[in-house]
Amino acid sequence: MVKTESKPENSPLLDNYSLLEYVKRLESGGALLPDTPVNVMEVVGILKSYGVVLDAYSKNLIYIAENQFLVFFPFFKYFNGEITTSKLFRHWWHDRINFEYAEYCMKTMFWHGGGGLDKYLDTPEFKERAQAVIHAKFKYNPVMLGLNKLFPEFLIEYLRVSSYYTGLGQFWRVMADMFLSLSDRYDRGEIKSVPQIVDHIKNALVAAASLPITYAVKISNDYFSIIPSAAGLTFLADTAIPYVEAVFFRGTPFQGTVSYNAQAYQIPPDQSRFQYGALYADPLPIGGSGIPPTLLMQDMRHFLPEYLHEIYRKSKRGEDDLRVQICMTFQKSMFCVTTATILGLMPFPVDTKDASQQRENRIYMQKWLDRLKNSRLLDVNG
Repeated sequence: MVKTESKPENSPLLDNYSLLEYVKRLESGGALLPDTPVNVMEVVGILKSYGVVLDAYSKNLIYIAENQFLVFFPFFKYFNGEITTSKLFRHWWHDRINFEYAEYCMKTMFWHGGGGLDKYLDTPEFKERAQAVIHAKFKYNPVMLGLNKLFPEFLIEYLRVSSYYTGLGQFWRVMADMFLSLSDRYDRGEIKSVPQIVDHIKNALVAAASLPITYAVKISNDYFSIIPSAAGLTFLADTAIPYVEAVFFRGTPFQGTVSYNAQAYQIPPDQSRFQYGALYADPLPIGGSGIPPTLLMQDMRHFLPEYLHEIYRKSKRGEDDLRVQICMTFQKSMFCVTTATILGLMPFPVDTKDASQQRENRIYMQKWLDRLKNSRLLDVNG
């Protein structure tokens, strides 16, 4: 999933006319992805697999935040506290979930920032609470306490990272349940179209919007609140939107695929201009060394529902390029999630009859679609 700043000359690019067509599609109750039976089957199937993987990612991220905080060499952080010989051998043999990808997404969010969580972690209140945790954790360790005095931001930065572990873990907890329930509804015959998929995701996002994001750790027999409920952090504004911005839109350029040399101009100097996210990425490099999404595709291949796996088997290359096919389907599903996000954050109801509200909605949608000019939107619509 790699992309340089500009698309090749022969690659489709959204023009103003195309943008208007997508705005009209959204206004008429459609989605960014065409409504076809195959698209419905692919999106539901891949989100079923993704939901299983996110369930595992979420549990591990929350475990690390609550049990591996201020641990400098967390050798067993991927074991969720269950360390056995057989599990250790499976880990070495790589017969496991690739939790490294979850950490990659967490680090991408942490680097790009945005939202209330990012702001809170720079407040005096957070630093005060972090210092209380540090002193409790290392109260019998004069070396660490001395290091904390010499470099007061060092250990606090560890707790900032831990806060993002739990923030992303709690966000993915909601998303995993959302995608698995979508699959259940599809199996019962309740989901038959792409707009119904979008509605399911949008309604679940709205229902979870105000869920509090909190974080507390246990030291000895005492609990220390690092992100209290009084901080006012919530699911939608402080984890969901920053995640979409960081992972769907901006992302990070992968080493070995673009030049980090400033004179090559392959990486923009401004993070806000990054276009390396999931909505822009070329699926073909999937499977290459050093491409983090390869880990996600590898994880999802183990949990594909049979009806989706059968579609891949009947493709021209069969299972020879399975990870690439999974990535292409996953990209389709992310445009459905993006559609749900656009509709869920729309200033007025999409079916409003008020002319002034319609204008504001259209301006709002055009801003979103302007950002998708260089994306793979036309590719998934091909």
